[in-house]
Amino acid sequence: MDNSKRSVVVTGFGPFGEHTINASWIAVQELKKLGLGSEVDLHVSEVPVEYQTVQSLVPSLWKKHHPLLIVHVGVSGMATTVTLEKCGRNHGYKGLDNSSFCPDTQCCIVGGPDCINSVIDMESVCKRVSASGLGVVVSVSKDAGRYLCDFTYYTSLYLSHGRSAFVHVPPLGKPYSGEDLGRALQAIIQEMLELMDQAEEKIHCQQHFH
Repeated sequence: MDNSKRSVVVTGFGPFGEHTINASWIAVQELKKLGLGSEVDLHVSEVPVEYQTVQSLVPSLWKKHHPLLIVHVGVSGMATTVTLEKCGRNHGYKGLDNSSFCPDTQCCIVGGPDCINSVIDMESVCKRVSASGLGVVVSVSKDAGRYLCDFTYYTSLYLSHGRSAFVHVPPLGKPYSGEDLGRALQAIIQEMLELMDQAEEKIHCQQHFH
């Protein structure tokens, strides 16, 4: 294994409700075909729409791959753009999952903060990707919806001290194809990595001068 390579994990969700084919997993599989360049080891994983599975799977992905960044992708029936989520929320989980379960506490992490922001500046990512002429509209949101998407994001943000991202995609064909969504994810994640690199460089420079 080449240790100079950085590892990035990207997850999509399995089917639920009327989403018998989940656009998020299709998009992630398209991204896998495209890759993130030779410097990045890309690992993808399909996440079942179940709270309890998320609680064990997310930590295991961090342990197994030690990623620089983990990006979760989910579908939103209300989305018409590719949406970058700024934060995950701890409370308000009342919706039942695929095994008709919801957490008794209705929260992700008992005693955790109400809201955790990603370390990535989603507005910056949005601006940069929008300026690149990708042909896919990208927007930013502060509410990931209090279902498995939000639950997964919060769990990941909590474990990674903010080194996570969440992207909502519209259902397939409304208006984008799986290939479009894969290209959009590639561009978005490359910008995220670029921003993380710049932040790292700033920190090193500051350390150097003090």
